[in-house]
Amino acid sequence: MLREEVMPYHRPPNENELSLCPVWAFLLIVRLAPVSRAGCFVMAEISKGPHIGVLSSQFPSRLQPNLGLSVRERMFRVARRLPLFVVSPTPWVPLEDWIRQNLNPAFRPSMPEYEEQQGIAVWFPRFLTVPGPNVLRLLDGWAMARGAYPRFAALHSAGRLDLIDAHGAYPDGYAGVLLGRQLGVPVTITLHGGELACARNPRLILKLREAFKGAARIFAVSESLRQFAIELGASDDRVEVVGNGIDAESFRPRDRNAARAALGIPPTAPVLVSSGSGRLSEEKGCNRVIEALPALTGKWPGLVCLLVGPECLENDRRAELETLVERLNLKETVRFLDALPPDGLSGLLSAADVFVSAARHEGSATALLEATACGLPVVAFDAGGHRELIRPELGELASLGDPSALSAAIDLALSRTWDRVAIRRHGELFHWDGRVNRLCRAFAESVSGRYGRG
Repeated sequence: MLREEVMPYHRPPNENELSLCPVWAFLLIVRLAPVSRAGCFVMAEISKGPHIGVLSSQFPSRLQPNLGLSVRERMFRVARRLPLFVVSPTPWVPLEDWIRQNLNPAFRPSMPEYEEQQGIAVWFPRFLTVPGPNVLRLLDGWAMARGAYPRFAALHSAGRLDLIDAHGAYPDGYAGVLLGRQLGVPVTITLHGGELACARNPRLILKLREAFKGAARIFAVSESLRQFAIELGASDDRVEVVGNGIDAESFRPRDRNAARAALGIPPTAPVLVSSGSGRLSEEKGCNRVIEALPALTGKWPGLVCLLVGPECLENDRRAELETLVERLNLKETVRFLDALPPDGLSGLLSAADVFVSAARHEGSATALLEATACGLPVVAFDAGGHRELIRPELGELASLGDPSALSAAIDLALSRTWDRVAIRRHGELFHWDGRVNRLCRAFAESVSGRYGRG
């Protein structure tokens, strides 16, 4: 039996309630509106276990369908066992509508207020962010908490919130700790790798430390991220590695010749593919993949490099990458493809010889796991969680910081004979069941008080 509940409007907390210096309060303009009927929250009364509120600013919507896919895949699998909702705060910049209309149509695409995705309620409240120097990023955690508070408070009052699970240590994890402190619920934080970039800002390190201190439990998608959290003061017994998983049924080898024919690629051409979370953003390093190609085209005639990602995300760099391709005379080599659903991406991976990732900061790259599940060897920089994923029989690691190392690693991978069946077998190990079991157990223990509340 299902019961529909309309959550009422709640006021945001005042400045003192969320422990922020009041001097900054004048900067914060929160645009909130009463919840409409579109924001109804549907929950199965028969659901058992703690009610989880997911806090993640990186989450897909109908306008940005490829944003935060790994977060949704992870938590929607948890939702098959525990009642769960999602709050995905959306940064709001003053005059953003004017900027989209007059300067940059792709600037911070306006998000919907509410969506129901696979039966799960997802809200997109706004919070103010101020473009400018990095020092202004110190405001983001508090502003996010302020913008998300009405929704969390409404669900808490209705008995639908027992724990907040934040994805990313800052601003999301920091905001989650502030919200948990205000509402009296434990908070868990999942580290996906973006924290490594945050740590380059000395001011944000203090925010990371505070977030780690206030979390009941921290999940890291790789051992390197676990060690990172411990180095910043997280208690060893509260940090656990729970990596990303894959759907091994969707990502599996397809007929190679048919996949190549569908793409118009000759059967004997050497083929590289690179993708990551459906984005061509700077952190995915597509420019570094392109820059590695001129050293390869002479030895590998007919080389094809497929770059997968949509054209219209705010941080997308497709136009810049196309200019780079033209400057390096690689128009016959590089092909840009829009983001694909799992079945389509599985076919694309099956058409390739090597998967390439040039990201410099990765926790546990889901794209690498998907490639191995399709039997595809991988090349990546020796950074983040890559070393934990890529053994010699699965691919090649390139030294980080050496411009020629990526070209050399790709050349070696193209030259080797790979046991694709063994690579596929390894990819199958990353199924979700065991990971979801551990998450659900940790959520229940955090709510019961075994790990405290930071």
